[in-house]
Amino acid sequence: MERNKLIAYALKYQGDYNQILKAILTKEEAKEIEANNCLTILDEGYPKEFLCLKSPPFVLFYKGNLDLLKEEKIAIVGSRKACTYALEATKLLALKNADKVIVSGLAKGIDAKAHTYATKTIGVIGCGIDYIYPIENKLLYQRIEKEGLLISEYPSFCKPLSYHFPFRNRLIASLANTVYIMQSSEKSGTITTVNEALELGKDIKVLPYDIFMEEGIYNNQLINDGALIIKKEEIV
Repeated sequence: MERNKLIAYALKYQGDYNQILKAILTKEEAKEIEANNCLTILDEGYPKEFLCLKSPPFVLFYKGNLDLLKEEKIAIVGSRKACTYALEATKLLALKNADKVIVSGLAKGIDAKAHTYATKTIGVIGCGIDYIYPIENKLLYQRIEKEGLLISEYPSFCKPLSYHFPFRNRLIASLANTVYIMQSSEKSGTITTVNEALELGKDIKVLPYDIFMEEGIYNNQLINDGALIIKKEEIV
């Protein structure tokens, strides 16, 4: 398989994994395309962590510093509608881990807070690499583009479709040595990240909640199911 043909498939099918796979298997004709700021699964610099996935992205589009992929990484994820307790703990956790690269999904809430207070950060996005979503994170997107790394399997201005985000979460789980869960609910993107991390044998650490805090019910359930607790000394 030629590198430039993979890029052509990714552009034609807007990063859709299944359609790209079908094109590869059927040896679909395609005009080979050269493109800047992308890595294919055939390239030497392709993240080795993704090769452990059942569905590794064939092409990654990126902006920023690829050297961050070589450093020690943790993931910090959680609810878009995060409570004050979770947001403050996320800030402290990010500051405490200034020596590590913090990976998250550039969503509202926990993701944005983690990226904001990270010294080094990677944003894994669920839309085209040039599509800023949500728009509230425009300045944060621009900062990460200059100082960190943005990666996506979706090219250019590909729209943020709903099914992109749970599929994207496998990349977040894969890149991190440890996944920190700051606030979650039973049916959420955060839990898809947990499930992916479990399949990959990653450590999962969960912020515990006061039993009277409704926002923390599912976090406490994850701890009850065997997840590790984020201890006070890890964030303070």
